[in-house]
Parts: sequence; C-alpha cells; structure tokens
Amino acid sequence: MPRYTQPRRTWQYTKEFKVKAVELSQLEDVKVQDVAKTLDIHPFMLSRWRKEYREGKMIPM
Repeated sequence: MPRYTQPRRTWQYTKEFKVKAVELSQLEDVKVQDVAKTLDIHPFMLSRWRKEYREGKMIPM
C-alpha cells in the first residue's frame, strides 16, 4: 500500500461561492445532487452550507 508523503489537500471556498451554490440549490425543480455534481462538490457539503444559510451563519451578498 502506498504511503502518502504530502498532507491531504483541502479546498477553501469563498463565502460568495457558497451563497451562490445555496441559492442555485433553492431554485424550483432543482435537486441538491444536481447542483453539487455541476459544481464538483460533495452533496453533503452543499447540504451543510444550506443549513448554515438557514441558520443565518452565511449572509447573502
């Protein structure tokens, strides 16, 4: 089994990107999975952003 010598890379998304993704996922007849696939992010991540948006932790610009 190969050993990893580099640390895992994590992506940092801007607040604007997150808000736009959430707003896209809230459009009528649009599925969270489809938005996540289009933006190349995990559906669970988008669901978490939607929850933060509802709780007011992410303020739309």
